[in-house]
Amino acid sequence: MKVAVACDHAGFPLKGIVLEIIRLAGHEALDLGTDSTIAVDYPDFAEKMGRAIQNREVERGILLCGSGVGACIAINKLTGIYAGICHDTYSAHQGVEHDDMNVLCIGARIIGPEPAREIIQAYLGARFVGNDPGQERHKLRVAKVRKIERDNS
Repeated sequence: MKVAVACDHAGFPLKGIVLEIIRLAGHEALDLGTDSTIAVDYPDFAEKMGRAIQNREVERGILLCGSGVGACIAINKLTGIYAGICHDTYSAHQGVEHDDMNVLCIGARIIGPEPAREIIQAYLGARFVGNDPGQERHKLRVAKVRKIERDNS
């Protein structure tokens, strides 16, 4: 799987670790910046990642900022992007399994490298189960979310 990674200046200290985790898990990482702790605006990097997903350059993304909140709000403004802030492994895998989440947002000022490692591994190892026998309810729920998105575009 190809996974984009983007961050603002507050997320930058965790970005190298995130890239390493992705590669060690056997996936390809696309680094969309930023490349330092010099202040930048998180919406610019959120949009860059969202466009990469929309254009099918990558399948998923991991977006970092200080709290995860601003970046998550920004990227969820793009059609077809389903991002969630996850600071625990359960939310990280269930967000994919039940909600078809395609962007994991993490607050680099909230969690450290080891929790990030476990959360990212849970996210990358998960797959949407809505097409599995007995799990169709998840597909129906996601379809309702996408209808809300279409109706309000």
